[in-house]
Amino acid sequence: MRKLKWRSLALALAVSTIAMMGTVNVWAKEETETDGKETEENSSAAEEDTVPEDGVYTVDFDTDSNMFHVNEAMDGKGVLTVEDGEMTVHVSLVSKNIVNLYCGLAQDAQEEDAEILEPTIDTVTYSDGMTEEVYGFDIPVPVLDEEFDVALLGKKGTWYDHKVTVSNPVAEE
Repeated sequence: MRKLKWRSLALALAVSTIAMMGTVNVWAKEETETDGKETEENSSAAEEDTVPEDGVYTVDFDTDSNMFHVNEAMDGKGVLTVEDGEMTVHVSLVSKNIVNLYCGLAQDAQEEDAEILEPTIDTVTYSDGMTEEVYGFDIPVPVLDEEFDVALLGKKGTWYDHKVTVSNPVAEE
């Protein structure tokens, strides 16, 4: 009896795998039929789909660092502003230790003509009611849901590379 159950399970697994392979094959065929060419129109339409309508949104702001992240009072969120299709996220950090940001790599941030982002002074309120002044930054967002490079300058005068992701825009009411 036990062998019969295992054979039935193996057969079900094999059938579902074959069914999924057929689905993948259909997708591959559709992709091949377009000859892998994406028209300029399709490219710009896809880009427009990733930029929300002009407005203000709450977004998730994720980084690759435990030292560079959104203040706990903000629950991992930033405020995305979209104006004329351009996106900028404002994030309040945990302290005043990060003194400048640069959109790109640390080596480029040190160039003479680099556009360095200056901090704002934000007041955050914690769940216990305590308030604190921290630095915040308005960071241009090239694309949602994909990592992009941000370099930061700390109080020690060294630039560090980081990856950030802005995702899940929810319109503010």
